[in-house]
Formats: sequence, C-alpha cells, structure tokens
Amino acid sequence: MKEFWNSRYAEADFAYGAEPNEFLKEHLDFLPKGKILFPAEGEGRNAVFAAQNNREVYAFDMSEEGKKKALELAETKNVSLQYEVCSAKGMPYEPNSFDGLVLIFAHFPKPIRKEVHQKLLALLKPGGKILFEAFSKEQLEYSSGGPKNIEMLFSSEEVKDEFPGVTFELLEKKKIVLSEGKYHQGEGSVIRFLAVKK
Repeated sequence: MKEFWNSRYAEADFAYGAEPNEFLKEHLDFLPKGKILFPAEGEGRNAVFAAQNNREVYAFDMSEEGKKKALELAETKNVSLQYEVCSAKGMPYEPNSFDGLVLIFAHFPKPIRKEVHQKLLALLKPGGKILFEAFSKEQLEYSSGGPKNIEMLFSSEEVKDEFPGVTFELLEKKKIVLSEGKYHQGEGSVIRFLAVKK
C-alpha cells in the first residue's frame, strides 16, 4: 500500500485537490481550537485548512510523497503542520493528548481497522471531538473513488462498534456528489459522523 500511495502522491497534481473536504468545511466550528490530529492525511488539504483556521495541527501518513506535498501546500498558505511518516499502528503520540480527531476517507485494512480506531480514540482527551467521513458499503455501486474491497468500507453499525465510548451528535449515511481532484469525482455514498468522547 505504501508504494501505491507514494506513486499516487508523486503525480504533479493533487490527487484529491488542494481544497478542503466539504464536510470538514461545513463543520469546522465543531472542532475545538486546540490540538487536532489528522490520520492518513495524504497531501494535507484538510490539515492545512484547519491550520489556517487557528488549530494546532498534527498529521500522519505512510507516504513520504504525501508529506512532501502537504508541507509544500502548508508553505504556500503560510501555516505549519507537525507531519509524521508512520503506519497507523506506529503512531508516536501520547494518550489523551488531542482535543480533536479528523478522519476523512481514512480507510484502514479490515484486520487492523478496529484496533487503529481504538488507538486513535485513546489519543483523544475526554470531551475531545471527532469528525469523520468515509465511503459506505454502497460506494461499490459508484465509480467516484474509494476502495473496491467491501471490507474497507463502512456501515453505521461498524462505526458504532469501532468507536465505543463516544456520543454521536450526527451519524448518517448520505449520497453526495464529490468534486475532489482527479480521484473523487461524481456521485458517491458516505458515512459521516460528529462525536464527542465520553
């Protein structure tokens, strides 16, 4: 997978555009003005947007090429990111150290996904907030992007199982129209949620 993402992010254009995700834009004010972690952040469009809006932003991805593009984007926007290259299981952060967590199309392999989500929850302070958008299982009916493996896609039931100990302020499956760079274009089906850690 690392080779796949390095290859994709080495392309000249931003794979998913340089503009932030619409759900994040719409609900940015849900996130505290504190330390926010962006897992699987790729080329940095969402992390940079949060940094432009007075958040202290941390991000990680397995792709060195993703980090390179993210730091270049941050420089053009005059903001800074703390960006690590690491695997989801090798995150170098302390428990209870973040005020917010933003997961945008972060599709981890099924065998490790629940464990990764538990680790991410442990990094969040009590009262910390989560903003999440990923493709639903119905995304296989569409050609607008995302994994072609149904086990990497989400149902509402899986979200509830993998994010225990949170209060959901919003949890929905929704059909949307994507316009994010070359690889997210057209109608798609997503699961979204806003939640607070108990």
